[in-house]
Amino acid sequence: MCCIFPLTACSRNSRNDVIRIGIKFDQPGLGFKKSGTYVGFDVDVAKYIAKKLGYSEDRIVWKESPSKQREAMLQNGDVDMIVATYSITDARKNTVSFAGPYFIAGQDLLVRKDEHKVSGPDDLDGKRLCSVTGSTSAIVIKEKYSSKVQLMQQPGYAECATALFSGIVDAVTTDDIILAGLATASRGRLKLVSKPFTEEHYGIGIKKGNTKLAKRINNALKDMIKNGSWKRALDDNMRGTGFKPNAKYNPPVPEEGEE
Repeated sequence: MCCIFPLTACSRNSRNDVIRIGIKFDQPGLGFKKSGTYVGFDVDVAKYIAKKLGYSEDRIVWKESPSKQREAMLQNGDVDMIVATYSITDARKNTVSFAGPYFIAGQDLLVRKDEHKVSGPDDLDGKRLCSVTGSTSAIVIKEKYSSKVQLMQQPGYAECATALFSGIVDAVTTDDIILAGLATASRGRLKLVSKPFTEEHYGIGIKKGNTKLAKRINNALKDMIKNGSWKRALDDNMRGTGFKPNAKYNPPVPEEGEE
């Protein structure tokens, strides 16, 4: 049996007739593994795309995609696509392609609830800042805002949050929508600074050069936005966080990767 919609090599998927999608397992509200199931906005976006490509939910194989491993997973054919708060950058486009964007976030800071001295990236000189291995967030702060910040990398966001709880670091940095979920999961112990200072265009990572798949994915995203499913998914997953996406940029226009 051949694939309904070829993703990479048809033979790779035809054995089980499944689609393999990379997501995060440690981002509440976005991609989160909970009691053997997967929940979050990225998960809902991925399910919608898969359905439009001809794959029912029971034919999705979820793969954990840590930031450091995403490009390699696509290049090696371990996944067919990655929907994991994956910012579209020129450097990444040297090795993989993207569809989307499906959301535009902004880099921000997460601090302890009693922190009053850190109100933005310029306040981090001499402070200890945690980011996830494979992310460029902390480098942006060191190069553009606070050259004397002390950087710590951890394999995942849960580890960064733990370091913040325990006082090992003074702040965590990544995108606002990710940090909002972590703040909510902390039950009031952590807070979002809520002063984003970059634009992060979240794309669907696919194997380099697959323009046909990019177009199919973009069409699915446009449909999701048009019929209201995108807004419902975002509202459902952000409920209780207090997070409001930037209406100037969201929903975005998905047109990446078609040429």
